Amino acid sequence: MKPMEIEMEFPAEHGGNVFGQFDAFMKKIEKTLHVSLILRDDRLKCIGTQQAVESALSVVEELLELSKRGNVITEQNVNYALSLSMDDQPANLVELDQDVICHTIQGKAVKPKTLGQKKYVEQIKNKMITFGVGPAGTGKTYLAMAMAITAFKNDEVNRIILTRPAIEAGEKLGFLPGDLQSKVDPYLRPLYDALYEILGADAFMKNMEKGLIEVAPLAYMRGRTLDNAYIILDEAQNTTPAQMKMFLTRIGFGSKAIITGDLTQKDLPFDSISGLDEALKVLGKVKDIGISQLTNKDVVRHPLVQQIVAAYDKYEEVKASRKQRNNRKNKR
Repeated sequence: MKPMEIEMEFPAEHGGNVFGQFDAFMKKIEKTLHVSLILRDDRLKCIGTQQAVESALSVVEELLELSKRGNVITEQNVNYALSLSMDDQPANLVELDQDVICHTIQGKAVKPKTLGQKKYVEQIKNKMITFGVGPAGTGKTYLAMAMAITAFKNDEVNRIILTRPAIEAGEKLGFLPGDLQSKVDPYLRPLYDALYEILGADAFMKNMEKGLIEVAPLAYMRGRTLDNAYIILDEAQNTTPAQMKMFLTRIGFGSKAIITGDLTQKDLPFDSISGLDEALKVLGKVKDIGISQLTNKDVVRHPLVQQIVAAYDKYEEVKASRKQRNNRKNKR
């Protein structure tokens, strides 16, 4: 197929940001979409097949608009724009950039960075209970925390309650030094970290002392009714069915609940049923409950994390396929 050549205007001052240090992002676009990009002064030339050129220019235009809006272009931005273009989906990075949830104490905007995250945030806004299920690095907990803190600051709720099942991964709690709070604090640390970053240490401590922000193990929720609160259950894959039912029936009037978890990282005893797994099957068709299934495409940590998640997904698929074949052989 004969290659085509298209030029577009490209402000030279955005070249370093859009194409990265030593043109690393430009090279990634060229290699992924099989095009050649040539930037001279304020003109960008793209050479390749028609479809490849159209995809490349669409990606560049989205990144350029992000740059014009004052964003520092990251490898995650480039990877996500490329993944959308390869799935024949329009890159909506600018649309995502408009959905600012809140700002951290340093002034950094917290916003969804993928379409999956955007859908997750919209469900949190519109549903009383939302399940956010997906692999590590997809922003499940962090976005939930941002939504909770925003609602708290806007006086939409009176308090924030954050909880996790205190399930150990290989080490028993009893071997850790200190009282009960000291033993469970390491399991709640990711929740503290998000609170410090978004709310600030001083504001967090003041609200903790007043009882307006509560961070506690899931076992402490039994027997309570939680009204006018934002409740986040993190690491829900480590709940038992009884614990999940107990948690869901704590929710009172004026409250919102967000349940996050990764079904591939269970620390429950072997052959135990996950309360999260069961809840997704039981509540999947309940109207006022939202379920967001995030994937490796929604990973916003280091790009290597996305590759690790994808590799494990592929491995699990192969293992499940082999198991099915062996089962069929055994039945014969």
